[in-house]
Amino acid sequence: MTGIDQRPVCGGVNFRSIRDDRFKTVRMSVHFLWPLAEKTVSANAILPFLLSRASRRYPDFTKLNEHLAELYGAVLDADVQKLGDVQVLSVSAAGIADRYSLDGERVSAELARLLCSIIFDPPFERGNFSAQGFEQERRQLIELVDSEFNDKRTYARLRCEQLMCGKEPYGIGRYGTKQQIQELKIEDLAQVWKNLIHRARVEIMVLGDCDPEPLYEDFFAAFHNLGRTDAVDCPTKVVRSAEKSNETVEKMDVVQSKLVIGFRTGCAEPDENVPAVKLCNALFGGTPNSKLFLNVREQLSLCYYCSSGYNPTKGILLVQSGVEAKNIEPAKREILRQLEEVKNGNFTESELSAAKLSLSNSYRTLSDSLDGLEAWYLSQTFRPSVRRPEEEAELVAAVTKQEVVDAAKNLTLDTVYRLEGKGENA
Repeated sequence: MTGIDQRPVCGGVNFRSIRDDRFKTVRMSVHFLWPLAEKTVSANAILPFLLSRASRRYPDFTKLNEHLAELYGAVLDADVQKLGDVQVLSVSAAGIADRYSLDGERVSAELARLLCSIIFDPPFERGNFSAQGFEQERRQLIELVDSEFNDKRTYARLRCEQLMCGKEPYGIGRYGTKQQIQELKIEDLAQVWKNLIHRARVEIMVLGDCDPEPLYEDFFAAFHNLGRTDAVDCPTKVVRSAEKSNETVEKMDVVQSKLVIGFRTGCAEPDENVPAVKLCNALFGGTPNSKLFLNVREQLSLCYYCSSGYNPTKGILLVQSGVEAKNIEPAKREILRQLEEVKNGNFTESELSAAKLSLSNSYRTLSDSLDGLEAWYLSQTFRPSVRRPEEEAELVAAVTKQEVVDAAKNLTLDTVYRLEGKGENA
């Protein structure tokens, strides 16, 4: 049985619990939301990784891991992502549900206390984070940036977003650049940490089989001890249409060329026609039964993969494909032609039903994992009212063919990015 409890903690801090006794585990996360900006992005990005290393109570990896082992192998992790024009800095803990502890220990309460300990009481050395920890996390952050560059499918998508949203905060990478990370100074990070805990918008999430009440009280006490007032605004700029399209070609030593095409959809959360755009995307290129997959990839063999994805927070849709260099132009023409097919309503009721079924199933299966549930409810942060995944599935199922056509007609071509191999035989 699933129950959702949502309530404020203090200025800019929201607590949300999704209780579900089907799970044998519990997961809780503290997400700090801060507007994306070149000046702060890298300093913010390193913080959740620094915080999750230790606390004053558990001042090194050994003591922290011993405590996690005592909690039946609990796990602590950190993450950085983007939600529209907002950087999301997350620290999470996961462990077994209280009812499975051997001696009646309240594992969930211990996890909440552990999160509060590492977030609000870092083991500062002369007012700074550990120099050794800082160097290690800076190196690993650079490795994360390198890994995104080395995965050319990811790199091509990020480059298209950067080109498409170059005048918007969304165009900034979630970690910043290698140079920005290399230029970080350890003596600046304590103030960055203070800014976040005092001024960031915060979403606390508790998911799984546990009583949320004592956890709420722990987080309530921790945040009220800070004397917080109001949080920073976290707006996202939605560009409704593209005035003109731009094409960029980059050449690298790659075997498989990449083609990424970016569209403005004219629709973003909390617009009421977001479900129609989601279904339009599924029909166009978001499922194995989509027009892009069946025609561009399967029937015409113009690419190795071809799919589309819609970002409802930002209101953009990207088509990604891996192609041989000689097929880039034919693939681009066919992708745009398939979009025209959707705009003209040239799809059958069975195609529409298959897209609805695929999308509805994806929403319903979100509830099968705590990670999936957390990602869904985090994506709901800026909605005036929260929807369950099942409610979103019902809205998608109710979308008409004409609404899909109307959604497709609102798509405008913004950016074409081509990553091509150097030379004919690359």
